[in-house]
Amino acid sequence: MDYERLIDEETWRFIGRTAESYPEDAVDLPIAEQRRLYDAMCREFRESYPAEIKTEDRSANGVPVRVYTLGDPTRTVVYFHGGGFVLGGLESHDDVCAEICAATGYRVVAVDYRLCPEYRHPAQFEDCWTATVWAAEEFGDPLVLAGDSAGGNLAACVAHHARGRLKNILGQVLIYPTLGGDVDQGSYLEHANAPMLTREDVLYYKKMRCGDGDAPTNDPTYEPLQDTDFSGLPPTVIFTADCDPLRDDGRDYRDRILAAGGTAHWMNEKGLVHGYLRARTTVGRARDSFERITIAIEALGQGIWCYD
Repeated sequence: MDYERLIDEETWRFIGRTAESYPEDAVDLPIAEQRRLYDAMCREFRESYPAEIKTEDRSANGVPVRVYTLGDPTRTVVYFHGGGFVLGGLESHDDVCAEICAATGYRVVAVDYRLCPEYRHPAQFEDCWTATVWAAEEFGDPLVLAGDSAGGNLAACVAHHARGRLKNILGQVLIYPTLGGDVDQGSYLEHANAPMLTREDVLYYKKMRCGDGDAPTNDPTYEPLQDTDFSGLPPTVIFTADCDPLRDDGRDYRDRILAAGGTAHWMNEKGLVHGYLRARTTVGRARDSFERITIAIEALGQGIWCYD
């Protein structure tokens, strides 16, 4: 794959800056060291956010959350962070959540779910479901679900599980999500050695979720693409990075929803790599994508569909 041609200079600088804090072989390190480096990298890319944004750390029926508000919101975004189900927390995506709040005017509830390998599947899903139900009950607002990478998986898992259980989910916005596609075909092979995330990294994180046991099958709380029913899902917008082994998951998920008569749109961002949210202030392509992401969240919260 000719990444020198596909990826522009700004994005290469972002990739290089990331590697200074979080090396490509980080998955070979002990979990504690991975987390230390990941947290340091997130601090390196952290952006300040408007002083008008108010934050409060709370407990969502036992799950730690951080609530962001600006003014008097009438919608709530429940946000699930990325990090391969192993890394991240309330600090890693703090600025991203604050900027979503500022751009949309919606309340944002960031969820600090338990991490692997100390807690295996379904602990992450259970925490995300608990926090989502809490947000719906606590604030009484319609919800938009959102998340990046592993968090995109969890947002979709919650959306599938919510059918018939939780009303007023207006939409979901998934950012380079891992959804359970076939790792032996398509983008998993085409971009097996992509910058920022490789196929081997994906397999490593899968193992972290399940340990030495077999991965679940027919379990949409583990991988949404394992579901057999894609009807009744909220309007869905999926953003993928073109230079990412996970890319085709977004396309396939859109296709399953459309085939079931639902509403979905897939936006594949050319020349971008996994983790590009951290590049949203330094890379033009990432900045434009983040604007499209916040517009999608705001539009779904208003019941507006912009993609026909």
